Amino acid sequence: MTALAAWKKAGSTFDSPAGPLFTRREGAGPALLFIHGFPTASWDWHKLWPHFAPHFSCLALDLLGFGFSAKPRRMAYSVALQADLIEAWLAGQGIGEFACIAHDFGDTVAQELLARQCDDPRRATRMTRLVLLNGGLFPETHQQVLLQKLLASRLGPLVARLTTRDRFIANMRRICAQPLTGEDVDGMWQLLISNEGIAVLPKLIGYMEERRRHRERWVGALQKSPIPMRLINGLDDPVSGAHMVARYRELLPAPDVVELPGIGHYPQIEAPDAVVAGALGYLRQ
Repeated sequence: MTALAAWKKAGSTFDSPAGPLFTRREGAGPALLFIHGFPTASWDWHKLWPHFAPHFSCLALDLLGFGFSAKPRRMAYSVALQADLIEAWLAGQGIGEFACIAHDFGDTVAQELLARQCDDPRRATRMTRLVLLNGGLFPETHQQVLLQKLLASRLGPLVARLTTRDRFIANMRRICAQPLTGEDVDGMWQLLISNEGIAVLPKLIGYMEERRRHRERWVGALQKSPIPMRLINGLDDPVSGAHMVARYRELLPAPDVVELPGIGHYPQIEAPDAVVAGALGYLRQ
């Protein structure tokens, strides 16, 4: 059985109002939510999972439109919708307080959850601590790759239809500084094409415009929130590497940053041991 098949077998389904979502929960202790990025899925965390499950009740899901979850073509996808679905799932799991580790698009979803908490500190679901991996925290520093630009354009549906396995894998390898294994890239591709997922990519990529539109809210949440936050960043990421870290240090008071030289956009896959070293003890405090 492949690692991806084992991951899927251990999961379950949350029947959300928007469609069935693939979820994973394992371990006991304080709740720890993992939020994945674009265009992959919760399997991104499989190399970290064994290190965190002995200490936390680990929770992860494939966001709507991703991985093994539903991918409705006529859905108006948004960051707010993804945050709504996460909160509904956590509530159904009986979880009030949770720590969070997020990556890429997941960073933006975490920022929205954080903003809601800033709006109402007494919310039923409350984040207690946050670890952010590489992602577009600031729209002014996000360096889009060509595929993202094309998917966000009027050519998006055509580009999606023309996306092949080889093109997808070449793009993933361009944004990673360390070699990806065949199992890594095969799993990513299988998750992308599951439930005809390529067709919804142009809709999902709308989060980049949302980042610009809601910059004040989401950057403000990072600046105003009193909860502890740490950034763990692969510095050699062309999308959100060292240049994003510099902006993070400029805008956040007392920034807590763990820098990973020689690592690209997917630290949890490229350097899982380094991410565990930077996140596990911090999240257990």
